Amino acid sequence: VSLGNVLSVSAPTEKITFLSEEDSELFRAFRAKSFEVQVAIHELLGHGSGKLLREEAEGRLNFSINEVVHLLTGGKITSYYKPGQTWDAVFGPDSSSYEECRAEAVGIFLCTVPAILAIFGHQCADGEVPDVVYTNWLLMVGAGVLGLEYYTPETKAWRQAHMQARYCILRVLLEAGGGLLELRGEGDATQIFLDRSKIPTVGKEAVGQLLLKLNVYKATADHQEGLKMYQSYTSVPDDLLALRQVVLAQKQPRKLFVQCNTVLGPDGKVSLQEFEPTPEGLVRSFTERFKEGGPLGDLIGELPNCGQFPHKVSSA
Repeated sequence: VSLGNVLSVSAPTEKITFLSEEDSELFRAFRAKSFEVQVAIHELLGHGSGKLLREEAEGRLNFSINEVVHLLTGGKITSYYKPGQTWDAVFGPDSSSYEECRAEAVGIFLCTVPAILAIFGHQCADGEVPDVVYTNWLLMVGAGVLGLEYYTPETKAWRQAHMQARYCILRVLLEAGGGLLELRGEGDATQIFLDRSKIPTVGKEAVGQLLLKLNVYKATADHQEGLKMYQSYTSVPDDLLALRQVVLAQKQPRKLFVQCNTVLGPDGKVSLQEFEPTPEGLVRSFTERFKEGGPLGDLIGELPNCGQFPHKVSSA
């Protein structure tokens, strides 16, 4: 997974909300590098790890019930997936967001490990927080704040799994205390203050405890305790409901990727045809590109042969 093409279209003048000027500069400078590290860990070690304890069809368990210790209670494992049960079915509608939260938490936790950073060409000593790591944590916290846009107060429901997951991590870091994370100011003046020096201690401890619970509840099919915890963290108290209004008021216009065309003129020279970065410009770029005589106009006649459009395409 690579989203570098998405990040690269960000305008240099794009407004960064809820960050100080100093953090905004770091954000712009290291966003792509931090996101590369986060996405790789998220996908490979986040989604790619975690065993589900289950009873197989013949009644055999895929773990030793006398040897495996429940990491939260210290006792034996008392719940696990029964034959035919799946993770999604047991945890229900919140399973997708819960899993995204687990993967995101793995990302910000393991990005602090020097050996992992070195794979991406970033060198640091143990306990040190380089800019690429600090920016990654800023990205997560900022996304948690901006994620409030996707919460519907009337139904108390989230409309986007990743944003709900990032909001959960925001709540965990705010709850950690110790000066790690604060939302200072009110209204449009609200700013995120993340103490870089507390990431290896207070931050990692808080995220580590969250990961422990997310992993254990998922592995043991304990949907009651797992969802109780997750839904508690993803509830939105009054102070953050007020912040949601600020998030909505500062929402940036949706980005548009408007592709230019190259046109071969009568004199044999190629010219560049550009369009305004507006919805109208987006439509014009397509119509100019595929119209008769346009750069790709001849492709319209080939549509019936591509297998995707079984009906005859009208030339009208």
